[in-house]
Amino acid sequence: MGKWKFPPDGGHMERASGLYLQTMNMTEINARLEKNDLIIIPVGSTECHGAAQPLGEDVFLVSRMAEQVAMETGCTIAEPVWYGSHPYNHLGMPGTVVIPEDYFLGYLRGIIAGLWNTGFRKQILLNGHGQEEVIPLALHQFAKKYQVPCILVSLHWPTVIHDHLKDKAHGGPFETPFQHACEVEASYSLSLFPEFMQMDLAVDTKPEGFLPPGHVDKGGEVYHAPIKGHEHVGLGGIEVKVYPEGVIGRPTLADPENAKPGLEALLDYMCTLIDDIMARFPAGELPPIDKMTMRDEEEIEALLKGPLNGGKHLYTIAYPP
Repeated sequence: MGKWKFPPDGGHMERASGLYLQTMNMTEINARLEKNDLIIIPVGSTECHGAAQPLGEDVFLVSRMAEQVAMETGCTIAEPVWYGSHPYNHLGMPGTVVIPEDYFLGYLRGIIAGLWNTGFRKQILLNGHGQEEVIPLALHQFAKKYQVPCILVSLHWPTVIHDHLKDKAHGGPFETPFQHACEVEASYSLSLFPEFMQMDLAVDTKPEGFLPPGHVDKGGEVYHAPIKGHEHVGLGGIEVKVYPEGVIGRPTLADPENAKPGLEALLDYMCTLIDDIMARFPAGELPPIDKMTMRDEEEIEALLKGPLNGGKHLYTIAYPP
């Protein structure tokens, strides 16, 4: 505790700070792979977050989280996925770019495959948006198609720290429940990228649904209600009709101080996860072939060597990913 800085000193996407894959050359990447071959892929969305918060809020949340963790652990970050899948109720909202699930899944599989072929065979897809039902499917589709040793993790950050995201009535620090572009999300954003927030423009709304409380969960599924937000159609209205402001809740109540304990817990956990993975499987090591695949061992060994080291590239198995 206490090692994290909120807010951080800006972002690193265009800095030569040794964090992002796309800012490195192959000399730097190959040297990095010898020490740490784990990569974080921030996966967000471009969507309306109301009058005060940026369209890339979901991306900035996970990329700023990943940056602090990468500085602490020595892993690498891929530049983020800016466009994502959306639940049906987001459809048609200006500012929101909805990528159909089949395209999105293929895109994620392609990213996973390309990074695996580069040498990053340990990957954490850090999800910052309501697409937690889609990303794990991409991981399993990749694994079924290629059947190669790897470590792939879909990490939905609200799941890790669900208790920190709750309202005071349920033991959390916030006045209102976690929803969308709300008090909670705006508080976390103010802790990580206040330069993009214009809270003097914030507008509140009153959340509503068609059933009594207790059936359908709210943002991030932090209350563990019987029905998750993406497990229904018709138990609430669509955004363009019910929440044209692009907000569900009260962002005017946002306070970055309320987000800091949750952020510290999240970043601590991510470091523990990465350290445990790397301790069990140091750079260049993966779960054993005979326990991860029924493909011919000689074929797998060639793929693990790679096309420039006397082996083969991943796409000799299949293309497209």
